[in-house]
Amino acid sequence: MTTGPAAGIDAVYRAEFGRALATVARMVGDIALAEDAVQEAFADALRTWPERGAPVNPGAWITTAARHRALDRLRRESARAAKEQDAVAAHAPIEEAGVSPVPDDQLRMIFTCCHPALSAQSQVALTLRLVCGLRTAEIARAFLQPEHTVAQRLSRAKAKIRQAGIPLRVPPAHLLPERMPGVLACVYLVFSEGYFATSGPSAVRDELCDEAIRLGRLLCGLMPDEPEARALLALMLLQDSRRGQRRGVAGKSGAEAEGAAVGAEGELGGERDRQGEGDLIPLEDQDRSAWNHAAIRAGLACLESAAADGGGPYLAQARIAAAHATARSWAETDWHAIVESYDELLRYSASPAVRVNRAVAVGFSRGFEAGLAALEEVADDPRLAVTHLVPATRADLLRRAGRPREAAESYRAALDLAVNEQVRRFLARRLAEVEAAE
Repeated sequence: MTTGPAAGIDAVYRAEFGRALATVARMVGDIALAEDAVQEAFADALRTWPERGAPVNPGAWITTAARHRALDRLRRESARAAKEQDAVAAHAPIEEAGVSPVPDDQLRMIFTCCHPALSAQSQVALTLRLVCGLRTAEIARAFLQPEHTVAQRLSRAKAKIRQAGIPLRVPPAHLLPERMPGVLACVYLVFSEGYFATSGPSAVRDELCDEAIRLGRLLCGLMPDEPEARALLALMLLQDSRRGQRRGVAGKSGAEAEGAAVGAEGELGGERDRQGEGDLIPLEDQDRSAWNHAAIRAGLACLESAAADGGGPYLAQARIAAAHATARSWAETDWHAIVESYDELLRYSASPAVRVNRAVAVGFSRGFEAGLAALEEVADDPRLAVTHLVPATRADLLRRAGRPREAAESYRAALDLAVNEQVRRFLARRLAEVEAAE
């Protein structure tokens, strides 16, 4: 695990990379140049901050340093008239940037990533890289693909943006509908990465949760007649309402993954070590009176509005989140309604993770043996082979079914695959519990 000054800079990288990149890219009009400049700025930070100390505003320092790096590069290439013009334009203050329906750098970046000239997988990969700041290895784990495959996809996508002259902007109103599905998916990716981080010391990246909700609100304002935008905002608000209870005292904030953290609805949902600080708290153990009830009310209002105008995958997921958010206790959770919502979601998505989560809901609705049977229907999906999701879910269902020896085997398998440090601690505690019960 990274410690010392490097760990502090890594935390700044995770929090500020996307914002700095979006700002510099808008200033210089070149994503590749902006990315190189931001990387160089972080290299400068790694060299200088340990000796001089971190600045008061690390994000502003990185953005300013990256901007200077990009300008230096443009000046060196200023023999070409176009580059000279770019360098001059980059000196203009932010307020003088081109007119846009939404003057927001991050949203501009997402719309650029979601250009129809790029494949769906490239759109997702670019968003995770350029907006979330994930490294290529982390994106590869999220895609369940080899790192070199993802690296090539990212390189081709950025080259296509440059060669095709794809503008870094929110498109005009008449082009918004064709790009909205990809944009919604990418905003939810930002939230999901914050909600349960692919890797790193913490299971939660608060800055990404906040950023995704902010972007969701902007999208609802940009397209008020789009019900799935409201459904997505409902989903994020309802999930995020548990943030303050998902982690122990040291965390003071967090989010809870609907079935993607350690196993699914039962085991994951937000997890904590009762003896430790800052670790994960299971949903069933959270203090529901301390949830953010203003966020729940806002999420339910968005859900009601979206449901009145149609259906879609985000509406189905929002209904699942609402079932958790409105249950007065764990025992009173309406698991039958959750299973029905997963069945609805499967009509829109063939994701194996959705089927894993549904298996957990089936376990609580129809019995844990039924849940295990449903899990086995998806357990051999090759897309899940490199993640801890199936063995951790199986372990939780076996534990709850009173089969500790088999649960221990599955917890060991999950530990071999888990990369998030908080998840590993949680799995290790569960393993100790079931070993003691053998």
